[in-house]
Amino acid sequence: MQIHVVQPGQSLFGIAQAYSTTPQSIIEANQLEHPERLVVGQALVIPITGSFYWVQQGDTLTSIAQRFGLNAATLARFNGIDVNTPLQVGTRLYIPPMQKRNTEVNIYIEPTGQSVSETLLNEARSVGQYLTYLAAFSYEARRDGSLEPMPIEGIPEVARETGASIMMVVSNLENGQFSGELGRAILQSSAVQDVLLENIVDEANRIGQVTDIHFDFEFLPADQREAYNNFLRKATNYLHENGFLVSTALAPKTSAEQAGQWYEAHDYRAHGEIVDFSVLMTYEWGYSAGPPMAVSPITEVEKVIQFALTQMPAEKIMMGQNLYGYDWTLPFVPGGQYARAVSPQRAIEIAAANNAVIDYDTTAQAPNFNYVDDAGKAHKVWFEDARSIQAKFNLMKRLNLRGISYWKLGFAFPQNWLLISENFNVVKR
Repeated sequence: MQIHVVQPGQSLFGIAQAYSTTPQSIIEANQLEHPERLVVGQALVIPITGSFYWVQQGDTLTSIAQRFGLNAATLARFNGIDVNTPLQVGTRLYIPPMQKRNTEVNIYIEPTGQSVSETLLNEARSVGQYLTYLAAFSYEARRDGSLEPMPIEGIPEVARETGASIMMVVSNLENGQFSGELGRAILQSSAVQDVLLENIVDEANRIGQVTDIHFDFEFLPADQREAYNNFLRKATNYLHENGFLVSTALAPKTSAEQAGQWYEAHDYRAHGEIVDFSVLMTYEWGYSAGPPMAVSPITEVEKVIQFALTQMPAEKIMMGQNLYGYDWTLPFVPGGQYARAVSPQRAIEIAAANNAVIDYDTTAQAPNFNYVDDAGKAHKVWFEDARSIQAKFNLMKRLNLRGISYWKLGFAFPQNWLLISENFNVVKR
């Protein structure tokens, strides 16, 4: 698999020739609706076995081999050259496929309204082969221990068809917001907890395909930190006895005592000791109400993960990843117009329609561009592409993380799934 960044003057036919493939294979892999309108700076995935590298000034066979995790003799053998042959600038070398490692992959599915739309179910079907878990978001815990049901029809069937299992998400959402006081009511009553856990098991058994119970309790008061830990100890014992894994969602912290209601009750060390794994919500640095910036800059993501590694083992960490970007109207005014969420596919369409050139921030490892709309308003778009997601996969592999968890289904990003299959063997449960 090759990632190619479109340069000025390039055509799909010429790109296909360079990689000894066909334009149609590139169109299908990248789901290009208008293949005649490539965007300068657009990242394409080229669906070939292995990849190609063009020799640059100063390259040696050894330096190139090391870049791709090979040795010079192996690289020479694959290219039918002598290991001592001097390399000419511009020579095309074949790089064999990388060795895959096992990983777990989760994606949240959030139905709206009273039923699960066929569109959402079809999207789940299309990516199910790449998933360990399909996280049903969410069953809302109530103050009496009952569960507010969510639309679930069709999700277990899709999970069964694709070999995914269901992660049943239980949250402290109330009236559309995470409620610290709802959390307090549950965490301060052993009787309510008993009812809640019984209801969770009953519902998990009813819907089937559930392997993991996932607690997403956010904005808990700081004084509920140990109460939450104790609840998780109780829940994990009970749910393990009933055959379920237990996981949690954690706010993106970089220190144990990080201030703020989103962070203070989330005890990384305790979660690492108690539950089977945790999803770190490593996204939303760039968010709809904030100033334009990358949604999940890799520098900030790694800071969170490096802190987490001091508190829990790598095999219990799932890196959170956004499947969307944002389109901000400029100038940014705090409290003004919210940015619009866009899929990577939609971002490319916007760039093409406005003759924008896509830049790539090598520090944040994220693509971005500017454009002016028909009303004369300036815009800034940050989004994800094949380069940015491959950078995250490289981080996962370097740090030996358990896997990756996407928020959320409904944002088209075909390159992501092709690169999942190129980098990993997805564990099924």
